Amino acid sequence: MTVTGREELFQEISFIGYYFHWSAEEILKLPRPERRRYCEEINRINRRLNGEKNLFSP
Repeated sequence: MTVTGREELFQEISFIGYYFHWSAEEILKLPRPERRRYCEEINRINRRLNGEKNLFSP
């Protein structure tokens, strides 16, 4: 895993954990495409509700 890949992994875990209150262990059990999809969906919900910019952009 590259440094960039490692940083992205930490960002995904932090982002999903913050919004869903899941443990790192639970999040790491998800395949990467599923983690990315959760991040995209959280962003979509935030933008729709708050008119905010993209909160997750690795």
